[in-house]
Amino acid sequence: MSAMTERLARHALQIDVEASDAQLKEIALCCVLDLVTAAIAGAGTTSPHAALGLIDMHGTGDAPVWFDDRQSSLSLALLHNGLCASCLDLDDGNRAARGHPGASVIPTVLTLGASLPEVWGSAILSALIAGYDVGIRIAASQRPDAIATRQTGRWAAFAACAAAGRLLGVSHRVLSEGLAIAGVLAPNQRANGSSGYSSATGNLVKEGIAFSARTGLEALFLAQRGFTGPIDLLDHDRFYDQDRLMADLGHRFEILDTYFKPYACCRYIHPALDALSQLMHGHGVVADDIERMDVYTFSQALRLANSCAPQTLVGLQYSLPFCLAVLAVEGEEAFLPVSENLLFRKDLVRLAERVILSIDEEAEARFPRETMAKLRLTLRSGRKLSSALTAPRGDPREPMDRAYLTLKLRSVLTNRGISELYSRAIDAVECLGRGNPSPVFALLSASLKRT
Repeated sequence: MSAMTERLARHALQIDVEASDAQLKEIALCCVLDLVTAAIAGAGTTSPHAALGLIDMHGTGDAPVWFDDRQSSLSLALLHNGLCASCLDLDDGNRAARGHPGASVIPTVLTLGASLPEVWGSAILSALIAGYDVGIRIAASQRPDAIATRQTGRWAAFAACAAAGRLLGVSHRVLSEGLAIAGVLAPNQRANGSSGYSSATGNLVKEGIAFSARTGLEALFLAQRGFTGPIDLLDHDRFYDQDRLMADLGHRFEILDTYFKPYACCRYIHPALDALSQLMHGHGVVADDIERMDVYTFSQALRLANSCAPQTLVGLQYSLPFCLAVLAVEGEEAFLPVSENLLFRKDLVRLAERVILSIDEEAEARFPRETMAKLRLTLRSGRKLSSALTAPRGDPREPMDRAYLTLKLRSVLTNRGISELYSRAIDAVECLGRGNPSPVFALLSASLKRT
């Protein structure tokens, strides 16, 4: 029997968006639009800016550095572009994978694609679907008792490698070896994130997504030159659930279960934010009315840093109490994206300190398939308001379609002071759907001038 890497490689190379259901193409275009939005929000922030400091180490090249007027080596450009996409936690995700496929797959395909002499939109979209499908299948099949960390960097290299292999049209043998190499060399992420052992989660390494994407692409290039890896690494049921890995292969595509995010913070925080929003709007509550907030959710959300006075934007993104305070005081627009102006505000800290976190048995039982929370507000008047157990917006059962994602894009552009890019971005995604990726490449190469 063929190794699992070989079976996944053959599958990835056969994916053709034009021969598939129209829904598959539409969700792929939605993923691109959402990723562009996340990357615009993140461009110029500390993470991608720091990556550009490595130009002296990597040298110059002709690969596009997103939203900058420079070019660099393919490796460094991908690192920078992936950091733009992932640094503010506004990028898409998948519940089965418990992570973020888009910020690995889409920068890989679009950075590599822009460096090719000729590439069609159908090849771009087919490669995206392949990357999501392979990466998510591997992530969802991980045995948690054997693979300790659940961070995206642990599996995103598989996704990036599969996507790049489909875009370049390599042989199934090369892609199989690339997947094997990528799976060994990807960052293991044992220390960091909500399932890591470090308590200092407010750091810029986060889930290692951009670094893993770069590793996946390099693994494919190594395989093209005869480098090999442990090709059976996915074949052991002790580590990877074989049935889940192959379930409905070629008939059900994992990208269809993508969720999109209305808030630039950890997904584990979203259900509580939605519950708060519903209570405040439904009962005419304002922040000054709130005496206390009790949150009942799953235990993994309680393992976030949850600082009531975060010192960095990353710390903010991993703080359920502080994010609730931001929403109560500033509203949803403050999350598209979050800003350093929110840090060190005494009013937000005081409100965050009145948030009490507890485990809800039903939410705990439904995790990780679902991320849910319920909220009880105690008002200064003594009145108490309670929400139902709430699932976050953007999940496949409550999806955000392209119309919503265009509103999300508009909000980000307005908050960043670059509204003039709105029509250009919408048109670029439309052109990609019609087979022409050049406008997307040109958009991503534009130098942003923020007000």
